[in-house]
Amino acid sequence: MPENDLSVVSRAQDAPAAAPRPRKVPRVVVLGGGSVGLYVARRLRRKLGKREAAIVVVDPRPYMTYAPFLPEAGAGSIDARDVVAPHRRALKGIDVLQGKVVTISHGDTKVTIRPQEGPDYEVSYDQLVLGLGSVSRTLPIPGLAETAIGFKNVEEAIAVRNHVLNRMDVASSTWDGDARRRMLTFTFVGGGFAGVEALAEIEDMARYATRNYPTIEPGDLRFVMIEGTGRILPEVSEPMGQWALEEMKKRGIEFHLNTFLNSCVDGHVVTSTGVEFDSDTIVWTAGVKANPVIKDASDLPVDKLGRVIVKPTLQVATEDGEIVPDAWAAGDCAAVPDVLNPGKFCPPNAQHAIREAMRLADNIVATYKGQQPVEYKHKSVGVVASLGLYKGVAELFGFLKLRGPLAWLAHRGYHVMAMPTGNRKFRIMVGWVGQFLMGREIVSLGSLHDPRDEFRKASVPPKPVGEKVEQKAESSAEVAEKG
Repeated sequence: MPENDLSVVSRAQDAPAAAPRPRKVPRVVVLGGGSVGLYVARRLRRKLGKREAAIVVVDPRPYMTYAPFLPEAGAGSIDARDVVAPHRRALKGIDVLQGKVVTISHGDTKVTIRPQEGPDYEVSYDQLVLGLGSVSRTLPIPGLAETAIGFKNVEEAIAVRNHVLNRMDVASSTWDGDARRRMLTFTFVGGGFAGVEALAEIEDMARYATRNYPTIEPGDLRFVMIEGTGRILPEVSEPMGQWALEEMKKRGIEFHLNTFLNSCVDGHVVTSTGVEFDSDTIVWTAGVKANPVIKDASDLPVDKLGRVIVKPTLQVATEDGEIVPDAWAAGDCAAVPDVLNPGKFCPPNAQHAIREAMRLADNIVATYKGQQPVEYKHKSVGVVASLGLYKGVAELFGFLKLRGPLAWLAHRGYHVMAMPTGNRKFRIMVGWVGQFLMGREIVSLGSLHDPRDEFRKASVPPKPVGEKVEQKAESSAEVAEKG
């Protein structure tokens, strides 16, 4: 437990304990160890000594995932371990609790945490930072939960990669035409940044992989994108989005715009426009929503989308604008007003999340020193997107528009600089150089998702209850004879 805890953690279901002794230093509890949580905690630790504040980060995973690199991790351009920053290494001098946030009771200044094993417990705090991020936003579509996979974390990205390559492995030895078409049809739902980058990178990787499959031609692969609006990449200007669409169509990618997924039971895809086909691979990237624990299990004010209401200073506030003391929020789980675009909110992307985290940490330090917090404002430097190896689209500084290799380089350069810790930056760049010199590593490790499967199949079932189990020990002479 945190070294500065003085009887502040208790089992949630136990009877109330004696009143805890007062803490020597105030505690800042940061919920979420993603971009917001990690950068807030690191900056607070640099600006506040251990005698000024105890910092605790709570997250169910032991690492932060840098989401913009998930498509490249899924395509094998970056090692999966290099797109995550281990908390124990990145958060030096900070207490880390691995567990899921169950409830937030700001009125009592306590949060309830559920560890992977053991009972729930409570942690009290003086300042609370919400950086719980978002989860996939799904719809009640028949078959979606049973057949689709998301692309929100590194586990899902690697699972998609393994699954795509596995389907190619199986299809290469299958002569049933219908089965092959189903195996080699890959469907992505959602045409925003996450969906387009995931589709483009995976498609690029799969077509590259066909050179290792004598029975599969690049044209045998069918990649399909289903998008509910009339365009893709709404984050870029319409001309740039249209250019990206046309370039991906030239690669043979099939787009169904102004189309919704109606059903995908047992992999049989049915769209709102009447298109039907079978697909073994369905990847859902159609949006995100704020972590539901904020709306369902906290007493903090939220908007109609379930996001924490905050002031431009990143202080939590009521609908009437009254500041909730000692509570802060940023990132995907917060409705952060865009000061430079009145009436709008800052988009939920890494560019804003990291900068919001810096401002939030500085504002906490300011309040400790009796100073006024400063409003968060940031003029976007632009957007960059990868469309596969050496392909991309970028709009920078409001006037610079890049396409192709230059945009791809801008994408890699920007995000490697934003990746936390020098260790991870170096590993990613070394991996890129290795890939350039030796090519992609194309191998499916699908068994990683169930490593005990082979062992279970090989295990001898136990004898029925009551039946005597006899084991005959071999003598040393028999062993020697066999040897």
